[in-house]
Amino acid sequence: MQCLSATRTSTFPTFLIPGLCPPKSSKVPSLPFSTTAQRLKRDKSRNRGVSAIHATGLRRRQTLHVKKEDLPTPVLDRTKHSKIQIDPDHGLWQFFNDKRSALTSPDEDHAHGRAWTVEELRHKSWEDLHRLWWVCVKERNRLATEAYERRRLNAGYGDYESQERERTIKFTQRAIKHGLTERWYAWDAARQVAVEEGLDLSGNGPVWTPQNFEEDDAESEEIIEEPEERQTDAVGEETLKEVPPEADSTQHRPQPAATG
Repeated sequence: MQCLSATRTSTFPTFLIPGLCPPKSSKVPSLPFSTTAQRLKRDKSRNRGVSAIHATGLRRRQTLHVKKEDLPTPVLDRTKHSKIQIDPDHGLWQFFNDKRSALTSPDEDHAHGRAWTVEELRHKSWEDLHRLWWVCVKERNRLATEAYERRRLNAGYGDYESQERERTIKFTQRAIKHGLTERWYAWDAARQVAVEEGLDLSGNGPVWTPQNFEEDDAESEEIIEEPEERQTDAVGEETLKEVPPEADSTQHRPQPAATG
């Protein structure tokens, strides 16, 4: 009633009267924003509240396993630093150039030959192709390492030469893949011919088992004996033509002389 009497004499509009009057009960139902259950139990940790960021150190009676006297002191003088022994044959050195420097000069990256052709790689063995492939992979890793270092230092040089060198290496790798693809198709064609011929390529037992072995030997003997007979007949005819028949020995035998 006091709210209504106060608003009648004032100049407030009537639609604002509900907002000016306080509610009878101040308890308004509300729900928490999170749907998970609230955990009010503490974990009873003695180190709760200890933070190096907020400079809240240890309590008075709190002790640690490490004492301040046992902690090592850092050596700020670089001349007193111990030398780190590095393995000269470490595998990570393959990510760097021969001089083992972080960056290679553009002239050194530009000094390279042409890519391998497919015709040249057709005459290489499997071991040579495998070795050449990994040489190309290590070279591309080195170029990628130097490219990352140039971006980090914002060097501003060497990108063109490095990209041209990597482009040549990619052509070599493409030629290796081409040659291996040709070999695979040749092997697959030979495998199909072997299967059609009846060869066993499973790896269990002999690859080829001869069939009708006796018949094959008989046919081979006939083929071998036939040209020998013809040769003897031809030789016999020639000998008969060349050598004349022998005359009768009684016709040409000398007669004894007559005695008187």
